[in-house]
Amino acid sequence: MPVIRSADAVVFEIHGATFRSYASSAAGSKELCFWRTELPDVGTGLPHRVSREEVFAVIEGRVQLTLDGEAHVLGVDDIAVVPAGASLRLDNLGPGPAALWVSTSTGLEAELEDGSRMCPPWAA
Repeated sequence: MPVIRSADAVVFEIHGATFRSYASSAAGSKELCFWRTELPDVGTGLPHRVSREEVFAVIEGRVQLTLDGEAHVLGVDDIAVVPAGASLRLDNLGPGPAALWVSTSTGLEAELEDGSRMCPPWAA
């Protein structure tokens, strides 16, 4: 069983957020991905549709998860389950930074509002 130390997390920065990847296919996981999302400033996230179910667990701050047009305010220790095919946007409500643990199955794809698709490397 592989052990991924905090210092070994692979860091990605995109759209004003930081993604610290711990478990992914690149790290030896065959089925699951697990990462920490950090939102340093109050702000609006990028709307996108996900191809796989995701679980979000807030560990710092306060966020708003808009899921298929319905807004949900989440604080520390709140969990949200996002179904495959759902449209979502994650906003940091502040004050201060927000952080979440996120998990999904390998191979997640995100479709952006303009129809472009991305395969985030932290969810590969």
